[in-house]
Amino acid sequence: MSAQAVVKVTGNDFSRVPTDLFIGGKWVPGAEGKRIDVVDPSTEKRIASVANATVSDAIKAVDAAYQAGAAWAATAPRVRGEILRKAFELMVARADWYAELISLENGKALGDAKSEALYAAEFFRWYAEEAVRIFGEIGTAPGGANKMIVIQQPVGLAVLVTPWNFPAAMATRKIGPALAAGCTMILKPATETPLTAYAMAALLAEAGVPNGVVNVLTTSTAGKVVSAMLHDPRVRKLSFTGSTEVGRVLLKDAADHVVNCSMELGGNAPFVVFDDADLDAAVEAAMIAKMRNGGEACTAANRFYAQRGIADAFSKKLAERMAALQVGNGTDPATKLGPLVNASTLDKVAELVTDATGRGAKVLTGGKVLERAGYFYAPTVLTNIAPGSRVLTEEIFGPVAPIVVFDNEEDAVKCANDTEYGLVAYVFTKDLARGLRVSEKIDSGMIGLNRGLVSDPAAPFGGIKQSGIGREGSHHGLAEYLETKYISTSWGY
Repeated sequence: MSAQAVVKVTGNDFSRVPTDLFIGGKWVPGAEGKRIDVVDPSTEKRIASVANATVSDAIKAVDAAYQAGAAWAATAPRVRGEILRKAFELMVARADWYAELISLENGKALGDAKSEALYAAEFFRWYAEEAVRIFGEIGTAPGGANKMIVIQQPVGLAVLVTPWNFPAAMATRKIGPALAAGCTMILKPATETPLTAYAMAALLAEAGVPNGVVNVLTTSTAGKVVSAMLHDPRVRKLSFTGSTEVGRVLLKDAADHVVNCSMELGGNAPFVVFDDADLDAAVEAAMIAKMRNGGEACTAANRFYAQRGIADAFSKKLAERMAALQVGNGTDPATKLGPLVNASTLDKVAELVTDATGRGAKVLTGGKVLERAGYFYAPTVLTNIAPGSRVLTEEIFGPVAPIVVFDNEEDAVKCANDTEYGLVAYVFTKDLARGLRVSEKIDSGMIGLNRGLVSDPAAPFGGIKQSGIGREGSHHGLAEYLETKYISTSWGY
């Protein structure tokens, strides 16, 4: 463990969080000894520094994961499952500690961080159960000449790349199924939120994960480091969560060695409210869909479409709820909305609102950067949005809700589908037939029908179009880390 550790916060001791690379079961400072500062977005102050991995460090991690691969793949499914179960128990027992750590480096409100810690732990529990349910098939060829045996085997060494917005959950959503399937891995977390990933590595080691099975490295040269790993023929899997732009680059890199890819990319989620919707329920769900993690989520409602008969009432109620949110430092228990993660994210949100208001949008509440230390933007509701406004076409990743009026079901579907993305959509109506009909017509991998939250470890999470490839969570998520092998034989009679 590096001497440069995390500061203490509100009585919780974070000095035990490792800050060096985790390779082959050991904490190492990295080949060049360089560091990356970690900043608290609530105060803009440095709270720690972590090791900065080079390409040579990454290849050492590949070496370690590859060497551990055969033994881990051969480990009994029940043993793998019990290790995951132990990790779940440890994480739940320390959920408050993880929540404060997440809030410290990410900025999200403590309540959101606690929810994330518990949600993250659930992936360990779910895949502890799924580890023993990897089944094959057996049958007779139609012509009768042979038997067909189908088995599932680990895909192999995996590179897992995770974002800063859910530093615990995005890691466990990949680590859980990879471990259950029998894969070894290298986790590369975002440099904004590396501490949670290193704490996770320590927890997994404590739970019994063998040396080399899980490796974690942080780097300021992510493109170069990840590309080097993808061009190592021993790497057989890439699981990436992040922007569509970066995803396209990684898919091109992965193509050189035909690496198996799972991509959870950007979103531009529509939130459609019909005239007959339960207004209070729709507003409550909108607060969840929009403000979970302060809007910094790929599943965040990005565009609100309210039918004309309910639009004014919905807009007013949503603005009242947004305006009432208490803004403050993420680690303050009273905070309901923390800062954005960094200055560039804050600038992007401000630019989108300025573009919208410059085209005639009306600000019902917010609409400004808050004059205080930290990267804070006021919770914002906009109406009278002009077509072509960037706030409708780009992922906001902040506490801004633009509302557009529509007249009929056909218009609603057309508006919802007017995007290159297709991760999640939200639909609110008391007419179940219409809700299901619209849900089928919207081009999206997931639909929240009269719900503002869709994520669940037991459900397949993922999008279509330019929102990604593959699924995470559920048994579908486990299949992403398995290869199908067919054996043709005969019984000899």
